[in-house]
Amino acid sequence: MKPPKHILPVIVIAQFFCTSLWFAGNGVLNSLLAEKGIAISVGTVTASVQFGFIIGTLLFAILTITDRFSPSKVFLVCAALGALCNLGMVWKTSGSELLLASRFTTGFFLAGIYPVGMKIAADYFDKGLGKSLGYLVGALVVGTALPHFLKWLTALLPWQYVIFSTSFLAVVGGILMVSLVPDGPFRKSSQHLDLMACFSIFKKKDFRVAAFGYFGHMWELYTFWAFVPILLRLFMEFHKIPELSIAFWSFCVIAIGGLACVLGGYISQNHGVKRTARSALLLSGLCCLLSPLALLYAPLPLFLIFLLFWGMVVIMDSPLFSTLVAQSTPQTIKGTALTITNCIGFAITIVSLQLIQLLQGILPDVFLFMVLALGPTFGLIGLFRK
Repeated sequence: MKPPKHILPVIVIAQFFCTSLWFAGNGVLNSLLAEKGIAISVGTVTASVQFGFIIGTLLFAILTITDRFSPSKVFLVCAALGALCNLGMVWKTSGSELLLASRFTTGFFLAGIYPVGMKIAADYFDKGLGKSLGYLVGALVVGTALPHFLKWLTALLPWQYVIFSTSFLAVVGGILMVSLVPDGPFRKSSQHLDLMACFSIFKKKDFRVAAFGYFGHMWELYTFWAFVPILLRLFMEFHKIPELSIAFWSFCVIAIGGLACVLGGYISQNHGVKRTARSALLLSGLCCLLSPLALLYAPLPLFLIFLLFWGMVVIMDSPLFSTLVAQSTPQTIKGTALTITNCIGFAITIVSLQLIQLLQGILPDVFLFMVLALGPTFGLIGLFRK
């Protein structure tokens, strides 16, 4: 029995609206810091969101929240609270402490949005889950890129408009989810609290392979996204380019990954989920290694094409790894398995972000992003092993 036709579009739109909270701080950071007279790095702001997400997903996984309660209602509550926390950035007296607290708490409630959205999709789509999650993660990607687009679009307006817009969209997304997407037909509610479920799942070999591939992918992904504006700025400095819309191209490089997620979902139907994920991870790792050549020697059009391609392959495997995780897990703890995988994956992003920031004072900037190839290498070792 196929789910109603409106289910997947509503999940996708709700996910898109709510995940716009993720990089809202990054999209307006320069304007925000200039107005408030505070100094803080992009890596620190991004890491605070990731750290909040990690704590949130860990708590959700240990308490098996999404397997014991209605996922749609959890989604709504977290969307509303995340939108409220996001507004903390526009508080007139806010300094660096309140800014980081706002990003941390926003990240905490995103734990009830991103993995919960995937859980809802898995409750509706048993067959073709890879394609469905491709649309869903694609919505996450475009939602992540949205603040850069809004910043470019509202260049002549105060930066606060981006924050107000993303918070409003998050509330709308939560309402859409709870009103139009009831609990799915494949949902099996867990009847009791199992504090060890999120750890015992790692005993399954298929789950470990999928999870470790995801962890390698995450080492690269969010650090790449966070540093896309810096990559563009470095290229401008190396080649003495006076004008380039960094906000617009940052949006394009991140947002094109949404198309790649959908494309990867369709490719996986013909070539297999694991094989498609492995190919994307290999290509993104090669982009990391080739980044110095692109920065130093590529003409501007070729460099932008390189970044757009990197933006596609760096995220294409994400819904496929989530599909492999879901397929290797019993129905009663599927939400918990997706959540703990997200938790560990995003913990890895903090290490990656901080390492790149640390190496900025040690390595020449042009070689920094080769370090990101460590993640794909780790993931590929497990995926190629029989």
